[in-house]
Amino acid sequence: MTTQHDDGPGTDLAAAPDGGPPQPVGQAGTSTGERRAPLLLTLQLADPAQGLFQALRDRHFPADRNVVPAHVSLFHHLPGEERRPITKRLREIETTGLPSRPVVRVEAPVPLGHGVAFRLQAPVLKEMHSKLAADWTDWLTPQDRQGWHPHVTVQNKVSPDIARTTLGRLQRGFMPFETEGACLHLWRYLGGPWERLDTFILKVADPQLR
Repeated sequence: MTTQHDDGPGTDLAAAPDGGPPQPVGQAGTSTGERRAPLLLTLQLADPAQGLFQALRDRHFPADRNVVPAHVSLFHHLPGEERRPITKRLREIETTGLPSRPVVRVEAPVPLGHGVAFRLQAPVLKEMHSKLAADWTDWLTPQDRQGWHPHVTVQNKVSPDIARTTLGRLQRGFMPFETEGACLHLWRYLGGPWERLDTFILKVADPQLR
């Protein structure tokens, strides 16, 4: 399955136009087609970084395309019919906690051709991603088997000239900084719109329970 929406099923860092709006949570009346619709897993950063990237996205995305919150994609296409075990595994991470703080280092912005993204370094979250990928290996698409290359897209679906101008502006005076991962969001992809299904808070494991 392919799509022309931001970080949705079948997209990549080089060409990631924006997706549709998150919809209200709820399963009542969910059709068989919706239950089989692919799932996406994203990371939300802690404030003030999340607010900064949302502000940059609001400023630089075409208004009619800026309908998905600033996010970091972890998995672009998981099987909708496996929602229950996927949710169970993510709830285990929320309950057990991570081995250490989910620090995220924000690095200089890079070009996307028709947009701009900030690359990220996140060792603890990369380890978490690797374990999830191993658990879900039979479900992964070729794109999600390629490993995790975290980034936040702040502009897309613009002309190369506009993208170059934005990149130059964002690169000037930029200094790398650190933030943390705040939570994970599980979404259902509905052929354009994203429906947020669940949220999983990230925390450090209690050392007494390890």
